[in-house]
Amino acid sequence: QVQLIESGGGLVQTGGSLRLSCAASGLSFGSYGMAWFRQAPEKEREFVAAISSGGSGSRYADSVRDRFFISRDNDENTVHLQMNSLKPEDTAVYYCAAGRSSTWTMMRGEHINYWGKGTLVTVSS
Repeated sequence: QVQLIESGGGLVQTGGSLRLSCAASGLSFGSYGMAWFRQAPEKEREFVAAISSGGSGSRYADSVRDRFFISRDNDENTVHLQMNSLKPEDTAVYYCAAGRSSTWTMMRGEHINYWGKGTLVTVSS
């Protein structure tokens, strides 16, 4: 059974930082591209960042580029999202996703095989 378990969410002030983690099990982790999506209240889920299966390639939404950084550890089956200079508009539930696809495809929300249950990030003004 595949599981993606997110952690690291919480309450932070504007300008602060958080590091999200996603622990994967039950899949051949190194064969999957990994991504983070988020969903704010009353909004649709949106792409945040993706990283290729080997970790050499990544993509970011324009709204988080140069503030957020995605990384992965294929030995530990984990993917991380370092979030810096947080803004109130970053408040959302953040979801980890796995897909046997490119970062371009995952950015479009296509060919996502597995989703985590999410972790809440709240940025206070």
